[in-house]
Amino acid sequence: MAQTVLVAEDDPDIVELLTLYLSGSGYEVVAAGDGEQALELLRTRPVDVALVDIMMPRMNGYDLIKAVRAESDIPVIIVSARSMPADKIVGLDAGADGYISKPFDPLEVTAYIRAVLRRSSPDAARAASEGAAPGPDAAGSPAGVAASAVVTCGELAFDTERLVLSKRGEPVALTAAELKIMAAFMSAPGRVFSKDQLYACVNGEPAVGGAGSVMVHISNIRAKLEDDPLRPRFIKTVRGLGYRLDG
Repeated sequence: MAQTVLVAEDDPDIVELLTLYLSGSGYEVVAAGDGEQALELLRTRPVDVALVDIMMPRMNGYDLIKAVRAESDIPVIIVSARSMPADKIVGLDAGADGYISKPFDPLEVTAYIRAVLRRSSPDAARAASEGAAPGPDAAGSPAGVAASAVVTCGELAFDTERLVLSKRGEPVALTAAELKIMAAFMSAPGRVFSKDQLYACVNGEPAVGGAGSVMVHISNIRAKLEDDPLRPRFIKTVRGLGYRLDG
């Protein structure tokens, strides 16, 4: 049975990103947009670990953690833009088990969750050790993941189950929108995608004057993916048509 992660966060983009990565790693995700809703969820359904933002409406993260600690000993990890040492001390003193500063790498958050779950539950530790992969196999895909779940294009590999893009075996941290675009590219290397098509991949609906946002996403992807973003080797611009992925 999948372990459940509560994401208490009022930024829908961050909720979407964390849900994408955590669901791809096999966790069930429930979300709350404020502290009171998060506390109600914790009281009404089983949750294995909570990710908590500090600045939330109705009940802030510090008060939420104190309320949780009065009723439960589940692991709580703070994910916050407040990164001063004093903020971390207050959060840990309130009862948090860890503190991650924004902006964050979703893979770091996933690893943090695995770590606190191993510490908090011997059964979880045993299950993790039995099911964990020792590392990439010769093809560069994580052991224990079916080869068919990983699609490759030259130095790039995309795990369609875990939703992780890797370059030369190293994970590339992408936002939810960037992952959707790369999933489209990796599904058909060499195919030219128009801006409207990529917009639809991200938003699930046709572009109505908003396809310009795709240029921003492409620029951000290149900054993370290319050795020289000014001379892209992977994502090529096809003038008048759109973009394509080269291996």
